[in-house]
Amino acid sequence: MAVYRSRHALAGPLTPDRLTTVTLPRTPLGRRGYRPADVDALLHRLAHELCERTRERDRAYAENQRIKDALRTWQSARTAARQGAST
Repeated sequence: MAVYRSRHALAGPLTPDRLTTVTLPRTPLGRRGYRPADVDALLHRLAHELCERTRERDRAYAENQRIKDALRTWQSARTAARQGAST
């Protein structure tokens, strides 16, 4: 998995538990809400990690399919060889 680097990045991978504990600093007195740069950094981090995890899942699915196909091919060849030997 690639590592997302940002001056606002949290250390380590984000998990659902860690995400619920993220606290963003408030804006200075007189303004409401959070600092847009902090919110944007968190959103970019989430998008990056989601993309990486989706990519890893897709690679795992592809590898799983490749192994299944190889097993089916091997089983078919073995069955054909047994049938050819018994006749």
